[in-house]
Amino acid sequence: MSTITSRFATLLLSCAGMVSMTAVLGQGTPLAVELLPLGKDIGIAAGQTVTPAYEGWYRKEDGSLALSFGYYNRNTEEILDLPIGPGNRIIGAPDGEANQGQPTHFIPDRHWGVFTITVPADYQEQVVWHLENQGKTFHVPANLHTDYIIDAIVGDANGNFPPQLRFQEEGAMGHGPAGISAGPMQARVGEPLTLDVWASDDGNSSGLAAVFLANSPRKPPLNLTWFKHQGAGKVAFEDDTLSVPVTGGQATTTVSFDEPGDYVLRLRINEFGGPGMAGHAQCCWTNGFLQVSVSD
Repeated sequence: MSTITSRFATLLLSCAGMVSMTAVLGQGTPLAVELLPLGKDIGIAAGQTVTPAYEGWYRKEDGSLALSFGYYNRNTEEILDLPIGPGNRIIGAPDGEANQGQPTHFIPDRHWGVFTITVPADYQEQVVWHLENQGKTFHVPANLHTDYIIDAIVGDANGNFPPQLRFQEEGAMGHGPAGISAGPMQARVGEPLTLDVWASDDGNSSGLAAVFLANSPRKPPLNLTWFKHQGAGKVAFEDDTLSVPVTGGQATTTVSFDEPGDYVLRLRINEFGGPGMAGHAQCCWTNGFLQVSVSD
């Protein structure tokens, strides 16, 4: 299958993961890799596709809508870099097909809610993430049906809200998939740039995590993970995984770049269990996006 046009196909990927490779081969009919068990489960290191995924939408505080997208890189080792352009673009966005904040750097595994696109509440155009790689083309459209509502901001059934993130101690706060953006910061090739963030949470959790924490005398810390999100060169973090107390704290690391250019770094803050346990609600983590302009 060369084109995926609905979230149903994304759900099918998860369902397919429950089918053994032996059972699939036993049918005698080869299937496209997108319909096989997840790539990491069948041990394919490279050469497999990256497919976009639509996670859902939610209403922001100003009344506009945030459309949340993620992706799945089926390879266990290969990282794909797909620059913004004809092969990595957003169709139908309010301001055209310019850079909409989608990633250009795709690391292995499934990544939920990697970026959002904001549209007016009465927006009529269909927004589609178009992604080409490994000789295949994928279209994943946003869907504003109520089945796709994300209760990330208003809290889930357990009264759980996403962690709060600031790039300045007394600065603006972001939470949920849309999170908060900052920058551009200025850096030079080969010279470490210090990154400071402040994170906190309400201390609640969801699902299995809530059951576990109800019987735990201590609240586990918030986990912070830095990613390269956009940019042509290599990015090296001194420490890409940090933690702060759930009651709040500062986390500091440094980052270095090997080429000049414009970069976007993404910071993900996870509650206990991380985004994989957040599921449809996407209640339990927050994104931060930091623009960095790197010179020679």
